[in-house]
Amino acid sequence: MSEPLVVGRIGRPHGIRGEVAVDVRTDEPESRFVAGTQILTDPAATGPLTIERVRWHSGRLLVRFAGIGDRDAADELRGTWLVVDPGDIPPSADPDDFHDQELIGLAVVTADGADVGQVADVLHHGQDLLVVRGAAGEKLVPFVAALVPEVDVPGGRLVIDPPPGLLDPS
Repeated sequence: MSEPLVVGRIGRPHGIRGEVAVDVRTDEPESRFVAGTQILTDPAATGPLTIERVRWHSGRLLVRFAGIGDRDAADELRGTWLVVDPGDIPPSADPDDFHDQELIGLAVVTADGADVGQVADVLHHGQDLLVVRGAAGEKLVPFVAALVPEVDVPGGRLVIDPPPGLLDPS
């Protein structure tokens, strides 16, 4: 796992003093977004950014970065991804907790051993979806235990038990 892990994305400015709304993409915002923390960015030329102030407002995380003192400077950061090095993330104690980068690239097979394809992406919408690309095209598979009973990261494969129709050609 050498790809940086996304922990947030900078949204629109909030107010006139340089704060921005951050779309949080981590389960641990209180440990990732702490005053004094330096955070890497994508594109890299935008950062690294040092967090100066953090607060929650109406369910949104608002962050002020050092050197960003007004609305115009904050607006220039809009769309910037906030990332961390995967080596800085301790392994989870939960055996059912996976980072997207661990899943992407895994071979996907059905419970009876038929090759389906490979995990190409993980989408986070109402529920997590695996984007599986294979000979039958691209399929979206809900990432739930009932449909994905086995994830073997060291073995490089993921087993799915799809309901009828899920893998049918569109």
